[in-house]
Amino acid sequence: MEFRLLGTVSVDTRRGPLPLGPAKRRSLLAALLLSANTPVPMGRLTACLWDDEPPSQARGVIQGHVSRLRALLAEGDAEAYGVELLTAGDAYALRLPETLLDAQRFEELLTLAREQRDPADAVLMLGDALALWRGPALGGAFAGPPLQAAAHSLEESRLSAVEQLAAAYGRLGEHHRAAAVLRTEAVAHPLRESLSAALMTALYQAGRQSEALDWFHRTRRLLADELGIDPGRELADAYGLILRGDPVPELLAARPKAVAEPSAEPARAPVPPRPALVPAEAHADLLPRAPRGFQGRGAELAALGRAAAGEAPVCLVTGPAGVGKTALTLWWAHRNADAFPDGRLFADLHGFSDTGEPAVTEVLREFLLALGVPPRRIPESAAAAAALFRSLTDRLRLLVVLDNARDSATVRALLPGGADCVTVVTSRHRLEGLIASDAARPVPLGTLDAQDGTALLAGVLGEERVLGEPVAARRLAELCGGLPLALRVTAARLAGRPRWTLAHLADELADERGRLAHLAVDDTGVPAALRLTVQHLSGPAAHHFGRLGHHPGTHFDPYTTAALAGTDPPAAARALEHLGAAHLVTETAPGRWELHDLVRLYARDLDPAAGPHALMGVLDHYIATALAAAETAQPGGEPCFALPADFRRPSAVRDFADRAEAMGWLAAEREDLARAVTAARAAGLDDRAWRIILLQWPQVVWRSRDNWVPLLYTALECAQAVADPYAESRVRTLLGWVLSEEGRLADALTLLEPSPALARRTGDRLGEATSLVNLAVVQSAQGDLDAALANCTRAAALAREEGNPHTEMLALLHLARTHLASGAPEQALHVARTALDLGPEHEEAARTSLLHTVSGEAHLALGDQPEALRLLERAADEAESAGYDEGTVRALEALLRVSGRADHRKRHEEAVRRLAGEDG
Repeated sequence: MEFRLLGTVSVDTRRGPLPLGPAKRRSLLAALLLSANTPVPMGRLTACLWDDEPPSQARGVIQGHVSRLRALLAEGDAEAYGVELLTAGDAYALRLPETLLDAQRFEELLTLAREQRDPADAVLMLGDALALWRGPALGGAFAGPPLQAAAHSLEESRLSAVEQLAAAYGRLGEHHRAAAVLRTEAVAHPLRESLSAALMTALYQAGRQSEALDWFHRTRRLLADELGIDPGRELADAYGLILRGDPVPELLAARPKAVAEPSAEPARAPVPPRPALVPAEAHADLLPRAPRGFQGRGAELAALGRAAAGEAPVCLVTGPAGVGKTALTLWWAHRNADAFPDGRLFADLHGFSDTGEPAVTEVLREFLLALGVPPRRIPESAAAAAALFRSLTDRLRLLVVLDNARDSATVRALLPGGADCVTVVTSRHRLEGLIASDAARPVPLGTLDAQDGTALLAGVLGEERVLGEPVAARRLAELCGGLPLALRVTAARLAGRPRWTLAHLADELADERGRLAHLAVDDTGVPAALRLTVQHLSGPAAHHFGRLGHHPGTHFDPYTTAALAGTDPPAAARALEHLGAAHLVTETAPGRWELHDLVRLYARDLDPAAGPHALMGVLDHYIATALAAAETAQPGGEPCFALPADFRRPSAVRDFADRAEAMGWLAAEREDLARAVTAARAAGLDDRAWRIILLQWPQVVWRSRDNWVPLLYTALECAQAVADPYAESRVRTLLGWVLSEEGRLADALTLLEPSPALARRTGDRLGEATSLVNLAVVQSAQGDLDAALANCTRAAALAREEGNPHTEMLALLHLARTHLASGAPEQALHVARTALDLGPEHEEAARTSLLHTVSGEAHLALGDQPEALRLLERAADEAESAGYDEGTVRALEALLRVSGRADHRKRHEEAVRRLAGEDG
């Protein structure tokens, strides 16, 4: 309910304005409102309703209007607002909270505006004050002499507010706006000299001197024609200043002329003296109690302390749902209470809540009340209330905690004004806008380590129960992913079930299918917290988030995300940025993201039906990307296989700049590729599984002793499961070679012997050539040199016939080695030279290094030691520069057989250590 005098006299309710009826009833209401909460005698009411001799039945007329007003107010539910029309002997009094009366709010805003040191804050308050006016005061009422005087008094206040607003604009240097405000009123009140003088000054300061002088002459003529007088001192002084081109004195520019009290008796009661805004003894404290069972976070508490040490700092504690942002902030605030002698304010902004966010005006009202501002002096608009809050806190040492903020704009409106005030904001979003606009200092919060997680459980359950099952307690901490909310829910479940063991609950949590259900109690828990975050996502971000839950790996990039979601990498990158800002995903390196385990489970449950489609998309993404990596790492090599008939090519495939980048991707993705294989097998997609394994062959060859055998046996099982002899031959060839490198010659021979025939059966001539080479390596190692020579020779011929110099070079390398082992160094040297002569476009550092090693060893056997040393040095350098440690070891071992140089020995030892480290 709202009572209006600044315009048409009216009463607004939620259902619309009350039908007040005739003008005299409005006059009665206006007279009562002008003396709100004070009895108004019948004589005064009569004078307000009639401007000449009142009729004999005037008392009855007034009583009738009072009765009808009471009925109307009751219809508007006035009692709920504390509004009541009372009879007091021969008088009536309208009792109401003064905040319901627009004239009272107008006066309060004028007073607050005069108290502001910042002209921008004064502009806000004056603008709100003038916005309350909706026409001439007391419109629609019959204006007897007392009401005419009251309307004149209100209009004088309005014009004074306009002049104050113009002066505030002037202090801001916005003289054009000051002139615009004043011109409207000066036109409406052409004989008001103070308005004309202020307008002339504003125009002059805006660089419009001629307009200012024109306005003076216009006003001078009007004064002479209408009143027969000359301009007063104020107008004349402004004219003289402009003519001289003098600067405007500060007082003249900043202060409007004081308005004299109207000569007529005011119709409203005198306003009592205003109390000080903040009592000297006030100490605001809205801070909730400190959290119980708080553990760890030493580094984050120190970071928050450092962030709070600057001038008027804004500290931004960010992190995912349930990570303990509020707990950390409250713990820090209570520990540092002495640093804030003027108090601590706290507001939960409910940025991630079903209940919705409170209005900024509500939060500011709570803050201002806590600071001692009387309710009637609190502005209704958010801008004016924020300005008052900044003004009051300008000289205070105050802590303001804004919890659960969703956006930067809300926070900005609640920032205090003092340089000694500290603001701590918590949010699930990064609020980068607040960092940009207010230099907010981020304090990111991550999950707890297992030790602190276990300590948190002990803080709730008691140390005795946790110490009784230390292994199970640590397992619970790990299953909760170090998320404090999950740990507290787990502790709550155990606390309510004293007969449960920690190991029992750990076994239940170990099952992913029910883990989230176990991490919810009543209306709180991990699922509820995540739901409140997810519901604020945009449609595209929510779509990508739901598909990420079906990712079989541990990390992802925009290409992987696009493949899961069926979109493109740019769209996926935008979604990841949004999800990262909401702390639903974490960027562990540029362009590389991951999900917390509990977040992954929640995301997966959002759209379970999308699982098969998302999995197929990401598997084909891995195949396409690994093919590109293999082609870049080993250019000129044959493709590993034909693509599946139902292969879905991704919308975009990552490009690799060079071999190092391609090999780096294969190394970085090894674990996730293995997880993808497991997921493919579980979904019955063996045709994808063996391909994903085989595509890693450049890395397998590069690091042959890096525990590849189990994965390759899995590939063999998949190939046999789909009854594909082509796939089986390819897998056998690679697995057999790895086994031979590990010295498991018998196992290697068993695997390799069927491989050439399988390849031949499917017309895979290059696959047959490679299998023959690898079979020859094992045969040579077992002493069957004739068979090895024959197979290498056959392999080289097949590759030559197929026009594949890469495979031919491989066959010739091993043919040269076999000749060397059979005591034919001349033939070995000839074959090695033939391989090297195939052309640099087919060379690859590892292979040329091995060919130079064979050539060097052949020269040693022929007694040409200088040439041998040159070639072996070259081989070692090539291998080292390429990071090929096995080739480095092989070349340096040959060198050390004829050279005792210390640098050769040192390089050899370092390469062996690197290999050992890989094996470890």
